[in-house]
Amino acid sequence: MPDKQLDHLCINTIRTLSMDAVQAANSGHPGTPMALAPVAYCLWQRFLRFDPDDPIWGNRDRFVLSIGHASMLLYSLLHLCEVRAVNAKYERLGHLSV
Repeated sequence: MPDKQLDHLCINTIRTLSMDAVQAANSGHPGTPMALAPVAYCLWQRFLRFDPDDPIWGNRDRFVLSIGHASMLLYSLLHLCEVRAVNAKYERLGHLSV
């Protein structure tokens, strides 16, 4: 698969996960995560230093998402990177996972 096709597949996967999460939560708005998916993909794929195996690595770059409407975008990215909860006690609804 050419790189451009793979990029589009990845972006559409982020969009789909974000939409599905908003729908499953029965809360939120999918527009912002869908619109920002290409930007987030580019940042995470090409620029951010991040180790999914060590999500609290001290030298990692921080991704600050200051708009609550787009939180599902961040959750989709973390899911695709296979980041697991840093602390097991937070693995329940209504609590932060990372």
